[in-house]
Amino acid sequence: MITSSAVPSLHPRHMGSVNWLGLGTLIDKEIERFLKVYIQTIIAPVISTLLFFSVFAFSGRQPGGTPPSFMTFLVPGLIIMTISQNAFMNTSGSLVLSKLQGNIVDVLMTPLSSFELAVAYAVGGIARGLLTGLFLVVCFMFLVDLKFHDFFYIVYYSIMGTMMLSLLGILTGIWADKFDHVITIQSFVIMPLTFLSGAFYTVESLPEKWRFLAHINPLFYVTDGFRFGFTGATEMPLQIGVGLIFAINLGLLGATYYMFESGYKLKA
Repeated sequence: MITSSAVPSLHPRHMGSVNWLGLGTLIDKEIERFLKVYIQTIIAPVISTLLFFSVFAFSGRQPGGTPPSFMTFLVPGLIIMTISQNAFMNTSGSLVLSKLQGNIVDVLMTPLSSFELAVAYAVGGIARGLLTGLFLVVCFMFLVDLKFHDFFYIVYYSIMGTMMLSLLGILTGIWADKFDHVITIQSFVIMPLTFLSGAFYTVESLPEKWRFLAHINPLFYVTDGFRFGFTGATEMPLQIGVGLIFAINLGLLGATYYMFESGYKLKA
């Protein structure tokens, strides 16, 4: 006998201004997607970063080894570089894979607004980046004298930095028709921006005529502010970086919203 409670309601579900259930479901889906292959998405980047660290640690910059002060300077740059790249690959890879498999239609047919789609994918990328960063921090605590100078800037720049790369990944994933296109952006845009962001050196060490390249690189401000959270040292006024990265993320979020809303390369 079927009870009345077992019969689904025929009344439409009221979602309010935000579809919290749908938003949470898509976020869960994005997080579970990279957790199912955690060896590839989390462990592999951690190992690669530790190998980068070992190259510098054992490079013998001077008799007696690399100075500890350089290693404490280097570690925050390695962490923010890795989590940013991971955030980009998560969102761009997820969207391109959905497009190639044809199931992007299932996501677009859900009662989620374009803004909610943008936020859900971005949160998935942020989660992957932050989880990778957490593993790296724990590992480096056993390898160097890692101090925590200001938690606010560590948290702010880790979230805003991964958000920026997550949104760039969404834009790339929508634009790209295949993984070759993603790799092209990764190789010729993201990699240069991260490697030239001051992760391995101070901007003051560059020739004066080349320093402007760092100052126009938004990831320089992310790296500089994130490193300040650990070392207490900065090369640019922190307020500039805070405001600039916030403004860039607002612009990227608006562009992502427009791409979903217009259906560019998503709707036939």
